[in-house]
Amino acid sequence: MPPNVPHRKAGTLGMTGAIRIPPTIHRRLSSLRMQLGIPLERSPHERRVAAVPASVKAFTGWGWNVHVESGAGTAAGFTDDAYAEAGATIVTDAAEAHDADLVLRVEPPTLDEVALIPSGAVLAGFLDPYVATDLVQALADRGITALAVEAVPRTTLAQAMDALSSQANIAGYAAVLLAVDQSPKFPSMLVTAAGTIPPARALVLGVGVAGLQAIATFRRLGAIVHAYDIRPETREQVESLGAKFVEAPTQEMDEGGYAKEVDADTAAAQQAVLTDYVAKADLIVTTAQIPGRPAPRLINADAVAAMHPGSVIVDMAASSGGNVEGARANETVDLGGVLILGPIDLPSRVATDASRMYARNLQELVGRWRTDDGFAVDLEDEVAGPATITSGGRIINPRTRSAMGLGEEAT
Repeated sequence: MPPNVPHRKAGTLGMTGAIRIPPTIHRRLSSLRMQLGIPLERSPHERRVAAVPASVKAFTGWGWNVHVESGAGTAAGFTDDAYAEAGATIVTDAAEAHDADLVLRVEPPTLDEVALIPSGAVLAGFLDPYVATDLVQALADRGITALAVEAVPRTTLAQAMDALSSQANIAGYAAVLLAVDQSPKFPSMLVTAAGTIPPARALVLGVGVAGLQAIATFRRLGAIVHAYDIRPETREQVESLGAKFVEAPTQEMDEGGYAKEVDADTAAAQQAVLTDYVAKADLIVTTAQIPGRPAPRLINADAVAAMHPGSVIVDMAASSGGNVEGARANETVDLGGVLILGPIDLPSRVATDASRMYARNLQELVGRWRTDDGFAVDLEDEVAGPATITSGGRIINPRTRSAMGLGEEAT
């Protein structure tokens, strides 16, 4: 905000007036320019940034003031000078970057960082809204409108705003490169004077966006690829990429497009089929996750024990319990010569392009609330509305309320 000008409170219009506005609108800017803040991500494993020079240029073109914390984009390859050239003001600390009408982040803020965001402001980013209940409560208590990109509907209309998909795409690619880097084998067949080296056998479990990218990347590297997902709809996608679909039990997906939890009999039938494929694989990437729930167990300890030494598993679900028994988040576990990796920073390993994609997602998402005279939060919007977790001091997202043991509707 301009020097010596206080922040307005949500639910009023102008600087001092008491004019009530509809409950679907938290903030409307008229005489003052919209202020947007881009803080530096301080998590030790995070290199991404929530806005890149191209998106900053779009925001300033909308007439918004943009404050970027110094160094926010450095790890992703975007310099302070590049942001300044795009029209941003470079600020020197986290307090200045969070002191805005709209704050864009990659990872959830800490409770200390929440305290830096003005009451009535809007926060958008990954917020882990079905698990991080202390954070959600803090945001509500402070009167912050919080948009969680995890809650963006997975519809055709919302594709350009679907940060889960854009970052999963990056993660699937990075997971394959990590597996190959840790493997003692070439991924592709080589014919040399010293003999012919057969291609590696790769297995991908979970065929969402990350799994499809993993399949495609393994194929480009020359591996023989098998893949499995409980959803029968994925067979055609797997085969279209040149991989073979594993003939294990399938069932229809839920309304959100995710795999449903299976019963004990189905899980046992899965294990019976998958064990043989796991034992023969040199490289495995597992991707099966359901937001807000523990990851399904796809590979047990006996199956890992049957693998040959030198095999590598990258469990992309390690942070939510793991698809592989023995996997631990952000650690490498060696079980009889089989490496089980549980990375939590895969998109961050491709930080430049991951940031470009994520920044575009956020630009499209917050752009739905842009008005001719600034910014208006519309909870009836069919994309941004469902992604809103807190508003007006209330926790309003039904799934978050359920996770917190609250009633179905906010009062």
